[in-house]
This record gives sequence, structure tokens and C-alpha cells, in this order.
Amino acid sequence: MKDLILNKNKDLKNEGKSFYWASFFLPKRSRDNAGILYSICRHFDNIADDDNEDRSEILKESIEAIMQDKTNSVNIFLKDNNINNLIFSDLIEGLIADQSKTIIRDRSELIKYSYHVAGTVGLMMSKIIGVKNKKAAPCAIDLGIAMQLTNIARDVYEDAQMQRIYLPIDWIPNIDLSILNGEKIIKSDQEIIISKAIHKLIELSESFYINGFSGLKFIPLRTRLSIFIAANIYRGIGTKIKNFGKKYLKKRVYLNPFEKILITIKAILIFILLPLINYKYLKLRDDLPNENL
Repeated sequence: MKDLILNKNKDLKNEGKSFYWASFFLPKRSRDNAGILYSICRHFDNIADDDNEDRSEILKESIEAIMQDKTNSVNIFLKDNNINNLIFSDLIEGLIADQSKTIIRDRSELIKYSYHVAGTVGLMMSKIIGVKNKKAAPCAIDLGIAMQLTNIARDVYEDAQMQRIYLPIDWIPNIDLSILNGEKIIKSDQEIIISKAIHKLIELSESFYINGFSGLKFIPLRTRLSIFIAANIYRGIGTKIKNFGKKYLKKRVYLNPFEKILITIKAILIFILLPLINYKYLKLRDDLPNENL
């Protein structure tokens, strides 16, 4: 991991634009640590996606180094922020699974995968911004899962280009990789099936966003608004995708600056009314072994 450089905002600014936008509402220390966490996660994500080659061994070696070497930069960062190494290990396990598994069979596998690659990040982020109450852990995980579901909905075509399908295959009967990645011409009925699956994914993400919002009360007030804005901007990507109707989009959907400003203003107004809004946590998934660490 000699090539790992922990930076506070470079990766976040260049590649995590929604989080970078919302990070301006964070106190400086939390903003810096959030940027470093993003940088670490981006580093390992890039390893996992490098050249479509199997990087399992490199990722496994990275886990061992982090777990065993107290001088390892990631180990030090996790310790300084009271993040259990096992949570980060769960993240890497998700990236390792990506090396060999290119399809998701059903809703259960979808949620499990989303926990590994994003719910873990939500849990680590909650530590960084000073959340102490253990009741917040499931909410932080579910907010991370919600954002990952939005990612998947946005990147169906792009993922298919990398030989990966994250839409559960029982949601897309008779749809294969060659249809999703553009090798075959999509028929109108196939496009409807794909579009319905993407919309179903966005609807599922809504339930997880609500679970995430139910934990806002556990977040210190000085960092709460930033998390709420970031989540709503990400949520807005899903809304924009739905607005395209039954089309299967072969390009990423982005929010332009004007759309981000509108969502930010709306989020701030809702934030003011949060004491009057009763977001309730609903059981949407199985318990996880490391969620209360």
C-alpha cells in the first residue's frame, strides 16, 4: 500500500462531488476526516476495478496489513477515529466478492452486497462525525445502503460494460449481459423490464433513506445538516432517473449545480422542521455481525 496517499479533499473534490458539496456544512475536523475516509475507500475501490483483472490477493494482503501492522496509515486512521478494523474488513470483503461474482440473484444478496461496499462506509462515517449512541448504527448502515442502491440504479449500463450486473436477476427475467451492455439491440419490452427494475431499485432505496433519516437525532447537531444534505442530493439522482420514464439510460445521470442548489435549499427547509417529522426505522434487512462494534 505504498501508493496510498491520504488526502483531505482531492479525491472527494474530483470524484465524490455530491459529498464534496455537502462537506462544506461540516466542521473542519469532520470534513478533513471524511475526505481522508473517502480517499482510502477510493484507493481500494480503484484496486478492485483495475484492468478487469482479479485483484483478490492484493486486497486480502491489504486486509492483513491493516489488521496486523500498527504503523499502517489506514490502521492509524481507523484507530484515531474509533473505527473497529472488522468494519473496514467487511468493506474489503465486498470488493473481493466483486472480483469473482458478477451477478446478484435476489433482494437479499443485493442488500448484503450493498452493506459490504457502502453500509460499512456509513457506519465508519458515523464514527468520524462523532456519533456515540449505538442505536444509530443500523440507521448509518441503511443510509449507506440507500446511497449504494442509488449508485446501482445510476450505473447499470456502466457496470454491464465491466461485466457486472447488480440488478437482481429475478427482477430482470430473460435479460442478459449482452442486452444490458449494448452488444445486442434492446427490444421495447426488454427496455420496459430493465426500466421497471431500476425504478424498483429506487423505490427500495427510498425505504432505506427513511431508515437513515430516522437516525439523524443521534448525530451531533453541528454535523447533522451536512449528512442530511448529502443524502438528499444522492436521493435526487434517483428521482431524476425516474423522471426519464421507461427509458434505459446508457449514460450516468448527474445533478447540475442548479439542481443541487434547489435540493440543498429544500433540505435546509425540511431540516428546520425535522423536530416535527417522525421518521420511523423499519426492519428491512437481517442483523449484521459487526454493526454494533
